[in-house]
Amino acid sequence: MMELQQTWMLPALIAIPFIAGLLCWLVERFNKRLPRWIALIGMMLTFALSLVLWQQGDFSGMSKQVIAPDAAVPWVAEFSVPWIPSFGISFHLALDGLSLMMVALTGLLGVAAVACSWNEIQRRVGFFHLNLLWSLGGVIGVFLAIDLFLFFFFWEMMLVPIYFLIALWGHDVVGKTKEYAATKFFIYTQASGLIMLIGILVLVIISYAQTGLVSFNYNDLLGTSLGGWEYPIMLCFFIGFAVKLPIIPFHGWLPDAHAQAPTAGSVDLAGVLIKTAAYGLIRFVLPLFPVASQEFAPIAITLGTIGIFYGAWLAFMQTDMKRLLAYTSVSHMGFVVLAIYAGTLLSLQGLMIQMLAHGLSSAALFIMAGQLYERLHTRDLTLMGGMWGQFRYYAPILMFFCAALLGIPGTGNFIGEFMILFGSFAQYPVFVVFATFSLVLAGLYSLILIHRALFGENNIAALAERETKSHGLPARRLKDLGKRELSLLLMLAAGLVWLGLYPQPFLDTSSHAMQWINNAYIYSQVTQVDASQLLDVMEAR
Repeated sequence: MMELQQTWMLPALIAIPFIAGLLCWLVERFNKRLPRWIALIGMMLTFALSLVLWQQGDFSGMSKQVIAPDAAVPWVAEFSVPWIPSFGISFHLALDGLSLMMVALTGLLGVAAVACSWNEIQRRVGFFHLNLLWSLGGVIGVFLAIDLFLFFFFWEMMLVPIYFLIALWGHDVVGKTKEYAATKFFIYTQASGLIMLIGILVLVIISYAQTGLVSFNYNDLLGTSLGGWEYPIMLCFFIGFAVKLPIIPFHGWLPDAHAQAPTAGSVDLAGVLIKTAAYGLIRFVLPLFPVASQEFAPIAITLGTIGIFYGAWLAFMQTDMKRLLAYTSVSHMGFVVLAIYAGTLLSLQGLMIQMLAHGLSSAALFIMAGQLYERLHTRDLTLMGGMWGQFRYYAPILMFFCAALLGIPGTGNFIGEFMILFGSFAQYPVFVVFATFSLVLAGLYSLILIHRALFGENNIAALAERETKSHGLPARRLKDLGKRELSLLLMLAAGLVWLGLYPQPFLDTSSHAMQWINNAYIYSQVTQVDASQLLDVMEAR
């Protein structure tokens, strides 16, 4: 394990995307292609830095180690400097296995987001990459910040660039403008963030009343005795995270934002942005409010289960490819809620794999929807068909990612979903049975997407010809995936297969972090039991 000390690498993970984004904006006037390369190199450096931290952490074999119920949070790297000392606010970053995995996913999908926009974005290229990289920098800040004021700062800051990505570079659809989708996203997330801020301030005030110390530090706030205030403060945090996840009925912003965002925006939203909410629930809600969370668990899991079916049913009804994929995210996040509130070590470890796998598979499918839109200028599945005979590479790769989305064995989605179902069954058997039935619906919408786009009557050639004529261009043969597009998709596919066939390195990495959260949640109500009995319980588990 890496020795816990101040390390410059944590602020560097946040600073690199911010500096690279600013450079993209400044060099745009000199060269239109240079911002793309700066953004790509910036995100590759960020990803490489997360891999260095992973390697230095030496996580191998950690899933075999059991940590004591009263152990401190298992941080592996930390960085802290005073910020606003009079209010107990510091620029405090810390990294454990959970946040490391999330930061690495953000770095990888950041590279993918820059690469997939290479030809799609042709105007204000520098400003586009400024917004994309600043949103990713904000997401990394959310994963690393453990001062609650700093966490809230990054939480709100990452929303503004996303607003501009959708409003300036998005697509209008029939009846709704891209500005409408961007504003809807912004209002939903800002309002929920305000509710969460109220919860943070009340928590800090109660902590101050008990200790006489004003502090926003996570470590100081853990174990604060909240009495009757615990449930309402927990609800403030829950609403803040539920809107971003999104949990039914707070999901209204997601389909419009996805359908009208540019491809990189969709990759950002589906791949990492909604994961920040799941991370917030695991990192803050369960350990800070364990008793209230256990009381609230049946309600949260009921909403999650409704979301699984509702999202799957609406995905099944869509004809727009991106809206279909957006509703699959709503459905899959129901599994995430089930895993979080079941709170067992197995379900939390399954959640880790599920978040990584969903990030890779949904990002890949949104990239492929964008590639198709570049070629056909439509995402309407009713106009497609017969693509299998038209594309040598595109069709089989689309089929692979659709199969991954439905959780076929050999992909990370399968491992994640089944660890969640097994881990939750002992406590919530009825909900697990319902969630298992929903896998049939997942198969249905995935197969319908495959059938409509790839098989059936060949409409693709006629559609392409009509599009080229409407734009006053000569008829041309449809282009298959280029080397850049192919290598990008194969990288994401390799990640999914690795997660599906050999997830142990990822489980080892997150093991201590998840054990600590499991202890904080499950053993919160155990009182007057000596440590040896608790250790016996741990070993039996």
